[in-house]
Amino acid sequence: MKKDFTPQDELLFLALGGSGEIGMNVNLYGCQGKWLMVDLGMSFGSNEYPGTELMFADPEFIEERAKDLLGIVLTHAHEDHIGAIPYFAADLGVPLYATPFTADLIVRKLDEAGLTRQVELNVIEEDHGEFDLGPFSITYIPLAHSIAEGNALLIETPYGRIFHTGDWKLDDDPQIGTPATEEELTAIGDGGVLALVCDSTNVFNPVPSGSEGAVYTGLLEEVQKHRGKRVLVTTFASNVARLKTLGAVAQRTGRQLCVAGRSLDRMIEVGKANGYLDDFPDVVNFDTAMGVPRGEIMVIATGGQGEPRAALSRIADDSHPISLDEGDVILFSSRVIPGNDIAIGRVQNQLAERGIVMVTDRQSEIHVSGHPGRPELEALYGWLRPEILVPVHGEIRHMQEQARLGRESGIAHSIYQKNGDIVRLAPGAPGKIAQVRTGRLVLDGDIIVPSDGDAVTMRRRLSRDGMLIVVLDQAGGVHVEGIGLPLDEDYDEFVEEAEADVTAAIGKLKGRRREDREEVLEAARLAARRAAQRWSGKKPQTRVIIAGE
Repeated sequence: MKKDFTPQDELLFLALGGSGEIGMNVNLYGCQGKWLMVDLGMSFGSNEYPGTELMFADPEFIEERAKDLLGIVLTHAHEDHIGAIPYFAADLGVPLYATPFTADLIVRKLDEAGLTRQVELNVIEEDHGEFDLGPFSITYIPLAHSIAEGNALLIETPYGRIFHTGDWKLDDDPQIGTPATEEELTAIGDGGVLALVCDSTNVFNPVPSGSEGAVYTGLLEEVQKHRGKRVLVTTFASNVARLKTLGAVAQRTGRQLCVAGRSLDRMIEVGKANGYLDDFPDVVNFDTAMGVPRGEIMVIATGGQGEPRAALSRIADDSHPISLDEGDVILFSSRVIPGNDIAIGRVQNQLAERGIVMVTDRQSEIHVSGHPGRPELEALYGWLRPEILVPVHGEIRHMQEQARLGRESGIAHSIYQKNGDIVRLAPGAPGKIAQVRTGRLVLDGDIIVPSDGDAVTMRRRLSRDGMLIVVLDQAGGVHVEGIGLPLDEDYDEFVEEAEADVTAAIGKLKGRRREDREEVLEAARLAARRAAQRWSGKKPQTRVIIAGE
């Protein structure tokens, strides 16, 4: 029998995803028998799970308690905060809450999945919008981030107030939106904050993240340097402020603008619909762009993370309608997401071989992060003065470091937790009280399966060790085929020896064992696998088939 874990007269916090990793953010607050979910995100597939496209936090814990779940509140529209909605929201069966820009993107996701009528979506129209869900009273607090309408949540409960930051930074010149001021945040602190649940991503950065306004200046100066050259800028499609900046830079430098990438098209459309890109210039199509004099065009393209199907990768291997020549320039107005280094390097090497000039944020101020460095974290601590700090949104090293920073900054309780840890915030001394099972799910083709399930595990083993197929025919013959073994010119000799070994192993079986199908299959499997290990050093996955069965 599974333990109930229904919240009693207490305030609980539980991360199902995003604590111990960057991405897949799913957070739960529990109070007086009810749960509130904050964000429902995903991550993209990795080499760890070959053949899969997306990764999700396993929502099993809350699916089993869906009758006690009041709603899902979304902080902002990045995929690691809303990307899992089409896959799980309908099954959870509770309303969603989001501000207009975020809601617009969610509507499109639900429409693509055919779920528009199955999921209730509530749009919180105004800044500092407020609504109640059971024992929770939620207020959106606008903060700067690398997407429109980044928000913190001020969550009031019978046991105290929680300030859940979402993703954030401080920015004196944010380009879009009006984030809460120091005075507003100090006033929230004056009213008392029990717990600050805070983004840890950039805790090791000793300087502030920087302003979008400074990026405008940096991009303008960089584009002006390359007169007579075709300039391409790659950036995160979701960064509406950056798109606004690039539109202004194109106009200021007298360049027409071309956009390459469906995610950019979608984000520009949503940005315009919500009043953030009213002054964005008209764009030209690919054919027009290629006919414009080289120094009079600027291209914005997806693919700065090395995604193989994105525009930049196709431009790099010369399979896209937009082409670049020697001396043309690419500005990487984005950071390298950990894990993408190899893919980005591959694209950059292709471009470098063709003599294309590349400029990154290491060479010029053409990108700033959307997450807070240490000075920004310390400033927020001082304004809010929380009793408890709960670091989230980071790998373990990030969260442990923020816990230390919080203690050094005078926060009374700094709690390190990871996915699956149930933390009691109140009443009494805060701390972890239990641990529940969490896990990862992956989108494998059209099916969501456990990341440690048989299919993905077998695929990982196949990619590492290869495969042997052994066929036993009715006449007593043995046929061996190896797939993915590093034998090359020795392959025929290996097959001959492996077939002889299997024949000998079966021949050694006596009496009832010789007639036992399972005994025959296992003897053949072991003999073939041992031969492969002897020849190649690999232990391939081995399958034995009896012909005619």
